[in-house]
Formats: sequence, structure tokens, C-alpha cells
Amino acid sequence: MCRGGWPKAVDKGMNKTALRQAINYYEAIVRIDISRVDDVERDEHRTRRIMRSYARHQGAQVSAKTILDDIAENDTVELSDKTVYSYINALKSIFVIEDMPAWNPNLRSKSAIRSSDTRYYSDPSIACAALGLGPDDLINDLNTFGLLFECLCVRDLRVYTQALDGTVYHFRDKTGLECDAVVHLRNGSYGLIEIKLGGDKLIDEGSKSLLTLKSRIDTTKMKAPSFMMVLTAVGDYAYQRTDGVLVVPVGTLKD
Repeated sequence: MCRGGWPKAVDKGMNKTALRQAINYYEAIVRIDISRVDDVERDEHRTRRIMRSYARHQGAQVSAKTILDDIAENDTVELSDKTVYSYINALKSIFVIEDMPAWNPNLRSKSAIRSSDTRYYSDPSIACAALGLGPDDLINDLNTFGLLFECLCVRDLRVYTQALDGTVYHFRDKTGLECDAVVHLRNGSYGLIEIKLGGDKLIDEGSKSLLTLKSRIDTTKMKAPSFMMVLTAVGDYAYQRTDGVLVVPVGTLKD
């Protein structure tokens, strides 16, 4: 048996169906949707390369130039940032990608805050299709798995936060201090979230980062965080550590 009591054969069949649906959607994007969104003819193969590069940079604050450099060697035409942005904006228009804006809190630290958006697909299955990856590939590449898991968590956080009329941001300063997601509501309440696959070491690292960020927030100018959370891939229940950080498996997030 596997998760939720499904027989393994049924679960594998569901995985294959989901993978095929993601691939079919990806093919529709690169062949039809990318041009139909604004009636501008765009090259299918260039779209594939841009989407692949975007998938490789999930969870990073990279510029259009970085993506341009990533694909330039395989393109027969010299491209510009403007061209790359036209493809990116088209993908945003059809809700294939949804970048995350930066959070700018009041901090005691004088370190400059990085204000670039973080690159994300709206759903990690699209990134998998763009990279040509299946379940077995991800199990054998935990670094990529971790980035795509982060994309999945961001997607879920956005769904639940939008229902509360809130917004999800990211935070990073020039010293490297970062927070994967900041859930911010209109009343000024907010929570700090680090996303980790799981394991005591990664949970400890995430908790330490959250506590460091909390200590630098100037609470004379804004509220203290309502909660700090490490969102993980594994586990059957959520719990609170002695340092106050919540550890929450993504499957229990809705609860």
C-alpha cells in the first residue's frame, strides 16, 4: 500500500496520467498558447528553451539577461532582453509563470534588501515538463526535487493566502539572509516561512534563519511576526518546536 491507502498499481497509474497531462499542457503552451495570447507569432523552439531555463532558475532572483545567456548558444538569431521579456510576459499573461515580489520590512540591519522578483512557475508540473523530468528523475536529483517542491509549496501558500485577502512575498538581503515566503495580510499581520524537504538538519537550518530574521525586525515600526514556520515535504502532523517555530508538513497545511 502507499499514501492514503491506494494500491501501488493504482498510484503509479495516477502518476502516469498526471505526468501525461502536464506534458500535454506544456506542448499546447509552446505550440499554440504562447502566440495566441496576443496574436504575436513566437518561435516554438525558442519558447522551449526559455521555459527550460526558467525551470532551472526556479526560486532564484535572476534577470532576463541570465535567461538570455542561458539560451543564446542554441539560438540562431541574436536575441535581446526585450525579446526574452516578451516571451516571459506572454507566459505570465496565460498564468504559466507567476513571479514573487520582494518583501521590504523595517529592519534594524542596514543591509540592502534585494528587490528582484523570484522566478516561479504557477505549478511545478509545468517546470517538470519543461525539463523533461519524471518522478524517478526527481528522486535521483534531490536538489532539483527541492526547488520544485518549493514551487509546489509557494503555489499552495498563494491559494490559501489569497482566500484571506493576503499576498505572498520573498525576502533576501545582500548578506544572504533570506526567507522563502512571507505571508502578509492587509491588517499588517504576517508570517515567516522557510521551505525544506525535511530532516532534522534542514529543519534546524530553516528555524535558525527564521529566528535571525525575526531578531532584525524593528518592532517599534511594525508588528512582530504572527508565526514562523518551516514547511516540509514529510510528516503526518504539525508541531511547535521549543524555540517557537512551527514545523508543518505541506499535506497538513490546509488544516
